[in-house]
Amino acid sequence: MTKGKVLFIIAPENFRDEELLKPKKVLENKGYEVEIASIKTGKAIGMLGAEVEVKKNIYELSPEEYEAVVLVGGIGANVFFTDEKVHEFFRKAHEKGKVIAAICISPVTLAKAGLLKGKKATVWPSEAETIKELGAKYTGNDVEVDGKIVTANGPEAAEKFGETIAKLLEGE
Repeated sequence: MTKGKVLFIIAPENFRDEELLKPKKVLENKGYEVEIASIKTGKAIGMLGAEVEVKKNIYELSPEEYEAVVLVGGIGANVFFTDEKVHEFFRKAHEKGKVIAAICISPVTLAKAGLLKGKKATVWPSEAETIKELGAKYTGNDVEVDGKIVTANGPEAAEKFGETIAKLLEGE
């Protein structure tokens, strides 16, 4: 019996390997079922060469099915910055009270979706000004939590990011 499903959304190419693999492992070890989606199905390739089979298309999913939705970083993740369908998916997840998480440059996508206005957040340092301009209260911490939104600043924080998502899911 799983505790529920968590959706990881990755770029079709150049996602950051450990920002998917480390938190995925943490959550699976705690009993969550993890699914991976992108803007197209098939093989996705990480910046460091990890190959992942993507079986779900984000455009065909509903956030209601998941306890948490997680946006992985990496240089390819900028494909989501201007993707209104992905922004809407995260807004719906937020409305439904789901845990929302983004790591590396991906908090920019949450900020562009309007979800970080007035919220404490962190991001890969190159994007700090961007999220501030979009209304986030940038903290510079490795991992930041504000309500049910978790942000992290990059691959070094990947495991802590996964643990923080798990704690929120478990009501800690």
